[in-house]
Amino acid sequence: MIPITDTVRARRPAVMTWTIIAINVLIFLNETLMGRRTLMRFTYHYGLVPAHFWSDPTLWRWVPVFTSMFIHGGWAHIISNMLALYIFGDNVEDRMGPFRFLVFYLLSGFIAAMAHLWFYPDSTVPTVGASGAIAGVLGAYLVLYPTASVITMIPVFFFWPLFIDIPALIYLGFWFVSQLLNGVLALSVRTFQSGGVAWWAHIGGFIAGIALVWLFIERPRRRFYPDEYFPW
Repeated sequence: MIPITDTVRARRPAVMTWTIIAINVLIFLNETLMGRRTLMRFTYHYGLVPAHFWSDPTLWRWVPVFTSMFIHGGWAHIISNMLALYIFGDNVEDRMGPFRFLVFYLLSGFIAAMAHLWFYPDSTVPTVGASGAIAGVLGAYLVLYPTASVITMIPVFFFWPLFIDIPALIYLGFWFVSQLLNGVLALSVRTFQSGGVAWWAHIGGFIAGIALVWLFIERPRRRFYPDEYFPW
């Protein structure tokens, strides 16, 4: 299933969402210009490597927790992540405001990274991608817009596209359950030790988004009037 758009329209421009997308795209384009060895060194230096994190006593170990959110491993990786951020991020930012949204995004990504570090402390595989932070955005969207519809493309026989409206509660609920099942399976066979999807980063980010969303949405401003008759 490939999400195309949703039925909720934001009331104001998603400045921070587009800024985050632009930063990710620019960094990825820079990656494409690197040679193989340079890219490998870049990924190990700025990607999140659990074994390096737990063995590094310096403050530098916290840097890749955040820089890894802006590095991607290929065209499919960045396109799928930025598409999800484009579809769901503007509406969440609309309820939070740009700067609250940025803090929420980075905090969700941080918690997602901590979940991955906890479940794979000995892994020497660098973890990269914005999917943990974006999972937090998905969790927030689920809480804020459960009755919205996600227009989804389902390829039939790999070439005939079928477009259907799926309620956000079902679409995102199915997404989370699939991440959870894959995460449990990955733990049982330890697949990430040799590379793979950071399922528990997705799970941790999604739960963080659900738990934190109400702390970041903007509250309606109170209006104070000089007496009970003003402004009527």
